[in-house]
Amino acid sequence: MSEAELHFIRARLRGGILSKARRGELIMPLPIGLIYDAAGHVILDPDTAIQGAVRHLLATFEAAGSATAVVKAFRAAGLSFPWRHRKGPRKGETDWQPLRHSTVLHVLHNPRYAGAFTYGRHREQPRPGRKRGSSITVPRQEWISFIPGAHPGYITLDQWEANTARLSANAAAHGRDRAAGPPREGPALLQGIIICGRCGGRMTIRYHARGGKDLPTYLCQRDGIDNARPICAAIPGHTLDEHVGQLLIDTLTPLAVEAALQVSAELRQRAADADALRAAHVDRARYHADLARRRYLTVDPANRLVAGTLEADWNTALRALNDAQAAYDQARTQHDGQLTDAQKTRIAQLVTDLPGIWNDPATPARERKRIARLLLTDVTVTRTSDTITAHARLAGGQARALTLPVPEPAWKIRQAKPATITEIDRLLDHHTTAEIAAILQSRGLANGEGRPYNTTMVQRVIRTYHLRSRRQRLLDAGLIPLSQMTQLLGVSTSTVKIWYHAGIVSGQRYNDKGQVLYNPPGPNPPARHQGRRHDTMRPA
Repeated sequence: MSEAELHFIRARLRGGILSKARRGELIMPLPIGLIYDAAGHVILDPDTAIQGAVRHLLATFEAAGSATAVVKAFRAAGLSFPWRHRKGPRKGETDWQPLRHSTVLHVLHNPRYAGAFTYGRHREQPRPGRKRGSSITVPRQEWISFIPGAHPGYITLDQWEANTARLSANAAAHGRDRAAGPPREGPALLQGIIICGRCGGRMTIRYHARGGKDLPTYLCQRDGIDNARPICAAIPGHTLDEHVGQLLIDTLTPLAVEAALQVSAELRQRAADADALRAAHVDRARYHADLARRRYLTVDPANRLVAGTLEADWNTALRALNDAQAAYDQARTQHDGQLTDAQKTRIAQLVTDLPGIWNDPATPARERKRIARLLLTDVTVTRTSDTITAHARLAGGQARALTLPVPEPAWKIRQAKPATITEIDRLLDHHTTAEIAAILQSRGLANGEGRPYNTTMVQRVIRTYHLRSRRQRLLDAGLIPLSQMTQLLGVSTSTVKIWYHAGIVSGQRYNDKGQVLYNPPGPNPPARHQGRRHDTMRPA
C-alpha cells in the first residue's frame, strides 16, 4: 500500500506540474536576460548591460546569418556575454565570459526570448545500460504547452521563427535534405541556391584552377553517389555567375541610393552598441571596486584577519577595474565608431558605381552571395548540347530567364587561334622558329592561355597542326642538304661550311642551330682550294 501511495502522490505532483504548465504559471529556470520580479512575473533583466548583450547578439545574427559569424563578431569587437550560475555557493549570480557557439544556439532556439512560455520542448530518451537517458528535441506540435505573448521578450515570435528556420537551413547544408546553407568564402555566386532543372535536386560545387583563379562547376551528383551512376548534370559556373550578377546589378541599381543611406547608419549603430557594452563592463568593474572599498572601510581595523582579506579583495577589484579600463580605451581607439574617409568614399560609390563595387576584387565573395540571397529565391538550370537555360526566381515572386551558350572547354580555349596558325604558316617560308616567336611577341600575339609565344610553343603549333617545316619547304624549293652538296663538289663537309661563311656557296638556315640547306652549285662550281688563304697553302 505504501508503494501504491507513493505512486499516486507522484502522479498527483506530476499532474499539478502539467496543469500549471498548461496555464503558463509554472516557475522554471529562466535564460539569461530574463528574471522573475517580486510578484513572480517574468520581466526583462533590469541590468542594461545584460539586455544590451542579448539584443546585440540577436541583431548580429540577423545581419550575419549564422551562429559562427556571431561568435566571430563578438570576438573581433572584444565583447563578452553574461551567464548565470545554476548551482553552488554563487547560485543566481551573473558572470561574464567570451561568447561560445553553444550559447548562441541556446539563445536563438529558446522561444522565451520571443515572450512565449513553453514546456515540453525536450524529452528524455532512455539509453540501454545507463541510468539517465539522452535529451532530444521534440516537434512543436508535441510540446505540452506553448503560450505566445506570456511575458515581455527581446524579439517577436515571427523573428524567432525566422531565426530558427535560418538555423535549420544552415544545419541541413550537408544533410540528406540539403538546403541553401550559409554563404561561404568560395567564389561560386549561386552556392546553395542553384537547382538542377532535370531532377530538381540541389547542386553542389567543384572548383578547378584556371589562370590563377578558382572557377566553379555546379554538379548534380546525389543520385550518382548513391547509386554509382554518372552525374545528372554539370554546369560551368563562371559565365553563369557573371550573367546572374549582371541581372542583380540591374535589379539593385534603383535601390542604390537608399542602400547608401542605410549602410552608414547601420555601421554607426553597431559601433555605438558595441561601445555601450564595453562601457558597461567598465562600470560593472568600477562598482565591484567601490563595493570592495566600502566593505574594507566598514571593518574594525583591529580585526586584522578580516581586514586583510577585505584589503586583498579590494586590490583584486582595483586590478580588474584597471584591466577593464585599459581594454575599453584600446577598443575605443581601434573601433571609434567613426567612418574613415575610405569607408565614406566606398559607401558613396554605391550611388554611382554599383557595378564597380560588385566587380571589385576587394569585395568579399560572401558579401556578393548575401546580396544574391536577398534578391534570389533560387535558380533552376538546364543544360543542352549547346545552351544553358537558367530560370532565376526573385524574392518578390518575379522570374527571369537567361539563355547562355555552353562555354568552350579548357582544351579548346588553350588552342591557338586560326589567324595565328595562318601567320606562323606564312612566316615559315622565310624565318626559323625562334625568329617567328620574336615576330609574334613584337606584334603582341599570345596563345590561348594569354602567354607570349616562345620557340617551344611555335614548334608545338607546327607539330600539332601538321604544318610543313621550314626544312621541307626549302627542300621543295630546290635546295639540297650538306651531304649532297659535298658529293657534287667533291670536298669535305667542313670545306662546304667554310665556303658558305665566305660567301662562295649560298644557302639558307632552316633551324636555330645554324644548319643550312644549300643552293645547287650550277654549271661553274668553285675550285677545290678556292677560298683558302695563300699564307696557309703549302708550296707546290
